Amino acid sequence: MRITFLGTGTSQGVPVIACGCEVCQSLDFRDKRLRVSIHIEVNGKHIVIDAGPDFRQQMLRERINNLDAILFTHEHKDHTAGLDDVRAYNFFQKRDMPIFGRKHVLSQIEKEFHYAFTKIKYPGTPQITLNEIQNQPFKVEGIDVIPIEVMHYKLPVFGFRIQDFTYITDVNFISDEEIEKIKGSKVVVMGALRKEAHLSHFTLSEAVNLLEKIAPEQAYITHISHQMGLHREVNVELPAFIQLAYDGLVINLDE
Repeated sequence: MRITFLGTGTSQGVPVIACGCEVCQSLDFRDKRLRVSIHIEVNGKHIVIDAGPDFRQQMLRERINNLDAILFTHEHKDHTAGLDDVRAYNFFQKRDMPIFGRKHVLSQIEKEFHYAFTKIKYPGTPQITLNEIQNQPFKVEGIDVIPIEVMHYKLPVFGFRIQDFTYITDVNFISDEEIEKIKGSKVVVMGALRKEAHLSHFTLSEAVNLLEKIAPEQAYITHISHQMGLHREVNVELPAFIQLAYDGLVINLDE
């Protein structure tokens, strides 16, 4: 399994428009964060989790010329707004793009991209196949996927486990039952917005405390805002098995 962090930033990305803070002005490439997304290559299949506003840029940067499916964690725009750009894959792969999400996520996508779902379609619109998922295992191109339900304030959000890899973005609560699904993962990615308390996201210390409880071999923090601080400073504060992720980071995970 090869995992590539396409984006590790929060909804505004880093740098934030018009912000003059030291993080937004940093020249360190690790402090430049597109909206959160990840690419997983496993058993010859290519899966992306979330297609936010930077989807096109991310696919071009990483030269992802084949894409088998997109999984959606939830319906917020920083996770869905780039879906129109699957048109290129439709053209070159000669097929619809399968997308997977819970019912209310797919309903929101149908509204936002209504022109892709009309009976009479304008030429060149995205060709998308909707696949509703619930909180139970499912398959994507023969790959077993285990959804993990977490809470993003009052909104249920899915994380996903594929083999020994678990990925969770927008989160401020995970039940003990769902934590059990994560345990045993070799690598866990967990969202943490900043160090200060937030209504709908884990703080860095909350994410670290949970990761120490889960105890994977390696863990990464994602969905990071400019308020977290400079990558080089925050990263050295973390336990040895936890790192801040950054855009373009690649992990190779053996079974």
